[in-house]
Amino acid sequence: MKILGINGSPRASRSQTLRLVQAVLDGAESVGAEVELVDLCKLQIEYCNGCLICCERGECVKKDDFAELYRKMLASDGIVLGSPNYIDSVTAQTKTMFDRMADTIHCQMFIGKYGCAVATAGGSGADEVVAYLNRVLQTLGANTVGGVGVVLGGDPETIVPAEGRAYELGRKLAKAIEKKETYPEQEKLHAAMLERMRALVTANKDRWHHEYDYWEAAGRMP
Repeated sequence: MKILGINGSPRASRSQTLRLVQAVLDGAESVGAEVELVDLCKLQIEYCNGCLICCERGECVKKDDFAELYRKMLASDGIVLGSPNYIDSVTAQTKTMFDRMADTIHCQMFIGKYGCAVATAGGSGADEVVAYLNRVLQTLGANTVGGVGVVLGGDPETIVPAEGRAYELGRKLAKAIEKKETYPEQEKLHAAMLERMRALVTANKDRWHHEYDYWEAAGRMP
């Protein structure tokens, strides 16, 4: 069982979000998972330019660190996403990563994976960022098991109990992967996304050769 944690904070070792991501990984590791942490802001990931070559060929024209990160994501059974709240959303680095994943959405490549999310905020919005991160994971095809959001305010010690909750979240994530847990509401979402993406890929099959071939190989075409 492999679980990948991705910290989207640019604050490096000073990051409180990093503490939460690491706590989730520690919890997962305590019940037998193999874990890896990626500090997203140490990577060079360029903006998506909307060329859709990924849909046609299955690879991006950008030659940067995204390809290796993406390989790690696809090889993982579970993914932990973490970001602080920057003006009611995730960090620019996190959003840039997501924007490079159109092919993942079209092909629903995270089906069978599990994930969770953590977020910090100075004054408000941590839970909203957690919800957004989990929604992205679900949109990509993954099942999500929960999240931890913490508003730090003026008390740095607020992070300590949040780390405990994140640790338990990691254990929950690993156990869900092990048991192949299912969630009825999320299954409905996945079924709807499959129908939407099947229609989209079919409509563009003359151009999106890679994606159409992927769907056929997966046995998802009528």
